Amino acid sequence: MKPVVILAGGFGTRLRSVVSELPKPLAPVAGHPFLWWLLRTLEAQGVRDVHLSTGYKAELIEAAFGDRFGAMRLRYVVEDEPLGTGGAILKASRGIEDDAFFVLNGDTLAVVDLAAMVQAAQGHRADVTLAVAQVEDASRYGTIGIDEGHRVTAFRAKGAPGPGFISAGVYLIERAVLDSAALPAKFSIEQDFFERELQRLNIAAFPAVEAFIDIGVPDDYALAQTKIPSLVGSP
Repeated sequence: MKPVVILAGGFGTRLRSVVSELPKPLAPVAGHPFLWWLLRTLEAQGVRDVHLSTGYKAELIEAAFGDRFGAMRLRYVVEDEPLGTGGAILKASRGIEDDAFFVLNGDTLAVVDLAAMVQAAQGHRADVTLAVAQVEDASRYGTIGIDEGHRVTAFRAKGAPGPGFISAGVYLIERAVLDSAALPAKFSIEQDFFERELQRLNIAAFPAVEAFIDIGVPDDYALAQTKIPSLVGSP
């Protein structure tokens, strides 16, 4: 299975009222840190190499998990200053030898068949593949336009009510497209790369997300206490 980069460096500002000063990946969910559940899903799918991009209170995450999680090796890439999602991915990618790698958000759990996503990406010859979930009310999220061939055609700002496809926080990125781009040290992977380079890149959608939960706001964090164990399975 391809290596995985987990973006785990956020401040967790919206969750401060319920998780105090902990970084979001350590937010307790049903007796375990959220990151524990995320790593468990990855291990079950055969992932063996995980690169954790950390920033805010990075030392707490490393102390909690060390350099192994079951059969997986964990490596830490610490941001000395916030680099944005793109800068964090770019920095972490320097330690990856594979020709492609997954990127996951450290506050989102999506039930996605990673092997099937790799096959789909190869079939589309995609530079980037985004796992997308369909929701009934997309007003809280930016939506993604896709055509009948599952090619991404547009990124739309959040606020529009009604159903739509949204990012599930799982990307498969070919190293070559990052290596060939003139990218700054700090940038957003979504706005400054995916959206800006949409006409140049072959970005495919993978609309086969079985379930999706983002713990970034208190209401969804409360829901996660029961939903995540039901999705992943109790330890």
